[in-house]
Amino acid sequence: HAFHFIAKHGIRNAFMPPTALKLMRQVKDPWRGKPFRMRSIGSGGETLGEELLTWGREVMGIDINEFYGQTEVNLTLGNCSEVMDIVPGSMGRPIPGHVVEVVDEAGNPVPAGTSGEIAVRRPDLVMFLKYWNNDAATRDKFVGDWCLTGDLARKDERGYFWFVGRKDDIITSAGYRIGPAEIEDCLLRHPAVGMAAAVGSPDEVRTEIVKAFIVLKQGIVPDAALEEHIKHFVRTRLAAHEFPRE
Repeated sequence: HAFHFIAKHGIRNAFMPPTALKLMRQVKDPWRGKPFRMRSIGSGGETLGEELLTWGREVMGIDINEFYGQTEVNLTLGNCSEVMDIVPGSMGRPIPGHVVEVVDEAGNPVPAGTSGEIAVRRPDLVMFLKYWNNDAATRDKFVGDWCLTGDLARKDERGYFWFVGRKDDIITSAGYRIGPAEIEDCLLRHPAVGMAAAVGSPDEVRTEIVKAFIVLKQGIVPDAALEEHIKHFVRTRLAAHEFPRE
């Protein structure tokens, strides 16, 4: 219906969150010969990932521009294919006018390639003033002049940000701190997988193990052989401590 709607009404520009795009990605022969003239797609609210970016290029014929922000301080990172290279899998770079860094718990920017919390420096024209009638929560949102987002990422040498996960979503396994986003993106690359989520499952030895929940594409029947194939697919593409054990 979504593809039909876009073609019928000649929609040129759209904002679609990754979950909607993942559902649309499961449609076979989506356009069915209908003409479409998409000019731009923006996406945000959750990590887009490399697989959806590739799918957008193949099916929509354009780069999907990923945006990042929060209600408290919105649209601070992003991609724009008209003015910059999109690095597959990255969140993009700071939007002009915002100072955005990856910081440690003390609010100090960390070196390139090191994971930390995404933070935006005040004053900022789109930053909230305070939480209504909750001064304690407002104080907890800041360390110095940095507004903390609760999202973990790393920044590369070119200034592109790479999402790791929410602070409260991080999986702790055998001493490793693992973000689910990279695992989920890898699972989506498997030709049988339509949607995926990775979580931490309690384990007496490792504290937690990585557990994956998967929705297969329409028409694909689950069995033990497929499960092993998906495990092997991920194991050969990610670090040994990252692949789902369940």
